[in-house]
Amino acid sequence: MPLTGAAAVARGVARLFSRHDIMVLSEVSLPNKRRADLMGVDAKGQIVIVEIKVARGDLLGDNKWTEYLDYCDRFYWALPSDFDASPLDRPDFMPERAGLIIADAYDAEMVRSAATHALAPARRKTETMRLARRSMQRLSVVHGWIDPQAREFY
Repeated sequence: MPLTGAAAVARGVARLFSRHDIMVLSEVSLPNKRRADLMGVDAKGQIVIVEIKVARGDLLGDNKWTEYLDYCDRFYWALPSDFDASPLDRPDFMPERAGLIIADAYDAEMVRSAATHALAPARRKTETMRLARRSMQRLSVVHGWIDPQAREFY
């Protein structure tokens, strides 16, 4: 069955990022009780967060997205190709900081690069360790080494 909606956008972004040596993980809980749709690390160790939106109401009603900025060096919005991206040019969406990616299930295009705002070294280390441990936990579940209900890394 073909991917649609946010799953399709996530796959396209992951493919784009993979070509740029950025590896991502989906649905990553953050210490502030938010959950990043995609969170990754590039070859330089910089942390990237992507917020996916597939419904206009969800985008316009998202007043908490800035709470992701404390956990990444670069932040991107990712939208499907048929989505009106014009609201992201408004000042409240910080276009000078937030990048924009248009994606489908097969690929993606970076329409606007995200500005880099370097995390403090201690925060970067903490977030990188959290992301690595989450990745290892998920891989352990896939291999059947641990119970899928294990929550010790969440």
